[in-house]
Amino acid sequence: MNLSGHAAIVTGGASGMGAETARALVKAGARVSVMDVQAEQLRQVADDTGALAVECDVTSAESAASAVAAAKEAHGAARVLVNCAGVAPAKRIVGRDGPMPLEDFKRVIDINLVGSFNVLRLVAADLYAEDALDEIGERGVIINTASVAAYEGQIGQAAYCASKGGIVALTLQAARDLSGKGIRVVSIAPGFIATPMLLGMPEEVQQSLAAQAPFPKRFGRPDEFSKLVLHIIDNQMINGEVIRLDGAARMQAR
Repeated sequence: MNLSGHAAIVTGGASGMGAETARALVKAGARVSVMDVQAEQLRQVADDTGALAVECDVTSAESAASAVAAAKEAHGAARVLVNCAGVAPAKRIVGRDGPMPLEDFKRVIDINLVGSFNVLRLVAADLYAEDALDEIGERGVIINTASVAAYEGQIGQAAYCASKGGIVALTLQAARDLSGKGIRVVSIAPGFIATPMLLGMPEEVQQSLAAQAPFPKRFGRPDEFSKLVLHIIDNQMINGEVIRLDGAARMQAR
């Protein structure tokens, strides 16, 4: 797909991989809307990239519907959706204070999994009403963010790895569900990416995590995520797949 002039939405666009993806999409010629609950950071990203800032709580049906409608009014129906909104709190199933509060588990599932599906369903519905972009019948591309934690969840990651495992399981099913309208669905499963979330950890923890990658022995960069996003959009044969972006790292128990 040639992005020039087409609309795109990036959730979780206020920082990290979402902000870098918005920057890359704008540079490629797309008309980008960035969505997040962090209003101040969101406006800064919009100012820096030229994207449209739209406040959105992806866990809310009403908020997401309003945000997608606002983006559509400004730019037209989104031909590309990149779901980057997510959280990764650490908590053991049973800790010093007893079992994990159920609300803590639900919150991560709501943001990472339900939130991704929430925006996916709305963008897909808009695409059903749009004309195909080419003779093959492609209408758009939806890219979700999974994680290597879906396969190798570390201690304290019960909620996070369950949420990302749901994204992995959804990928092929959604691609099949939406294939009749020429909508591709792909997920990226990053390993350790140098985002504010990771860079806020103690230095010794960062070094230990980076050393888990056979090569290159470093954290991935947000722009390496965005480059993969652009390639997925361009390559029609990538569909229904989860692509690991991890330098061959396999997460250890702790």
